[in-house]
Amino acid sequence: MDVLIVDGYNIIGAWPELKNLRDARLEDARDLLVEMMAEYRAYTGWRVIVVFDAQYVPGIPKPERRRDVEVVFTRENETADERIERLASELGSRRTQVHVATSDYTEQRIIFAQGALRKSARELRLEMGDVRDGISKRVREIRDNRPFSKIPLSDEVAEIFEKWRRGHK
Repeated sequence: MDVLIVDGYNIIGAWPELKNLRDARLEDARDLLVEMMAEYRAYTGWRVIVVFDAQYVPGIPKPERRRDVEVVFTRENETADERIERLASELGSRRTQVHVATSDYTEQRIIFAQGALRKSARELRLEMGDVRDGISKRVREIRDNRPFSKIPLSDEVAEIFEKWRRGHK
């Protein structure tokens, strides 16, 4: 089993599309990163955990699951790096390979010493491009291979049949 732990604010600060969004509205940048990691999880099948420093979030948020991605906010007086190190140590085993996505060089060295593999923000961004290409390709294959009627139907009738097929009236 593979686990990807993502240093949320580090990735947001490194990816131009997220950095621009962060400057306008931090919450939207966090949500978009989680959405992207949900795509990554769906495509790779890996467990994905995104860690954010709670200092940027009012109150003390509890861990949550959004779109099958675990979202963790650090506790008071705990940094994201500390939480990532602890998670990497707890989750790593013979059967579980932990990958940590961060461009923080010190953090990369620490998690590497614990047996985890590192992905820089740039590497993860390139992988996300491959994931999106793979998803698009799969969608095209499904669309191109779906059965079609040999009886010529108007678009209106085909739409009615499709609604029936899906159980809508």
